[in-house]
Amino acid sequence: MRLSRRDFLATLAACALPLHSGRAAGPGLDDLLAFPALGQVTLLHLPDLHAQLTPLYLREPLPDPQFAAQLAGLADDSPLAYALRPDRFEQLAASYGRLGGVAHLATLIAAIRAERPGRTLLFDGGDSWQGSYGALQSQGEEMLTVMQALGIDAMTGHWEFTYGAERVQALFARLPCPFLAGNVRDTTWNEPVFTPWTLFERGGLLVAVIGQAYPYTPIANPRHLIPDWSFGIHEDLLRQHITEVRVQGADLVVLLSHNGLAVDCALAGRVAGLDVILSGHTHEALPAAIRVADSLIITGGSHGKVLARLDIEVQNKRISAFRFAQIPVLSAALPADPAMAALVASLRQPHEAHLRQPVGHTSHWLTRRGTLGGSFDHLLCAALLEQHDAEIALSPGFRWGGCVPAGQEITREDLYSQTAITYPASYRRQMSGAQIKGILEDVADNLFHPNPYYRQGGDMVRTGGLSYRIDPRQPIGQRIQDLRLARSDSPLMAERSYVVAGWASVAADGADGPPMWQVAEAHLRHRPEVEPSSLGEVALIAPSP
Repeated sequence: MRLSRRDFLATLAACALPLHSGRAAGPGLDDLLAFPALGQVTLLHLPDLHAQLTPLYLREPLPDPQFAAQLAGLADDSPLAYALRPDRFEQLAASYGRLGGVAHLATLIAAIRAERPGRTLLFDGGDSWQGSYGALQSQGEEMLTVMQALGIDAMTGHWEFTYGAERVQALFARLPCPFLAGNVRDTTWNEPVFTPWTLFERGGLLVAVIGQAYPYTPIANPRHLIPDWSFGIHEDLLRQHITEVRVQGADLVVLLSHNGLAVDCALAGRVAGLDVILSGHTHEALPAAIRVADSLIITGGSHGKVLARLDIEVQNKRISAFRFAQIPVLSAALPADPAMAALVASLRQPHEAHLRQPVGHTSHWLTRRGTLGGSFDHLLCAALLEQHDAEIALSPGFRWGGCVPAGQEITREDLYSQTAITYPASYRRQMSGAQIKGILEDVADNLFHPNPYYRQGGDMVRTGGLSYRIDPRQPIGQRIQDLRLARSDSPLMAERSYVVAGWASVAADGADGPPMWQVAEAHLRHRPEVEPSSLGEVALIAPSP
């Protein structure tokens, strides 16, 4: 017997948890699920989960000026403002509590499916199988199990490829849904490695979904892990796939993309025929859809803190109306799905004691996100400087990893949430001042290049022991200015050699030191109380208003 939406919500409400006691009033289950359904089909988008199975805190960085107005329009102190805006995050965290958790997501997804039987599609937008101890130890197996339980209809990828080609093929062969990546080819015969597209029948429509994996995987991640595959944006291939699905009679063409939002916006203006782009990789969570040419672009945030829902009405193979919402996944307001909660508990049980072990304590919020830096990255850089006896530390500008609130213990799980990759080794080497500046210039160009196709996502490389100014308006080679060695406040000399420590080298033989989580834990054994500190100042040169 199929439950009606009313019966389903009544069942959930019976086991709903109260909101955090710090808030007098807040959204209830009905509030979070309230959405006036529209049209023939509902698309649910869940990108960049980064293997986060349990609820977490996640503060966003300052918004891109291009989209700041969207976020500013949210009601202050609302659940969605808490999920999407950085201002007052710490205060609202005390009221609303943690976000995400796959058991709470499962509740939302099941409720929407009960409301829209035969009309719903759930997509994993990639970067879901990396970012936790459990995912790393199981080489993705843990996340395969979770995605099977969620019942995803299709997925694409990026960090998934860092498990290596052989492992990726073995995992995806067991997926109960297609892994879509029309832009991945083998380097020998230029043939497709994965299925490029698939068709679904929902609500009387034929829905085509084309997959676009992260186009810069061999640049941003170790090439030696996927030596026989090529990636890229491949506009001509995409046009070919659009033609193929239209010939098959598709009423709606969806691109399940891990390009990043800037690339997807540019792509939509160059490639005709895409009705919807589900954009992932760069972790934006915008409250409204973006229209570029004839394409509707939506984002889905990251770490499972929101669930993006898009309802679409199609007439004569064109979108005639749509309705979009980001649903904040407030774990205190949403009951956990019992079956998913039991699965998560069973997956975590073998290493729960190891992960919960305290390794330090923080006096201030530890966060990662931010274009130029984050306080958790400062901790990693301090660990590299101390443990490797280095003058300068470099840490990659990864965007994944949750927050640790002020006044709380830092656990091993917190360290893994920032460092759990398949190439975590640290290194200590000599670099010239010119090489160091070159690295910073290259990363800055990746972030600020005027052509979105030359941007690869992520944030600025984090530094310890350095001070500099950065001007995004300048061309490559001129963005990084006034580089100084922090310990002596002396200019960085191009010809001089410096001792540099870092981790996550993409070279096959790039590092042989201990993994970064061990470096950080060793540092915390000597300095368990983490206080705000300066390892060098990074200043953004902003244009005049």
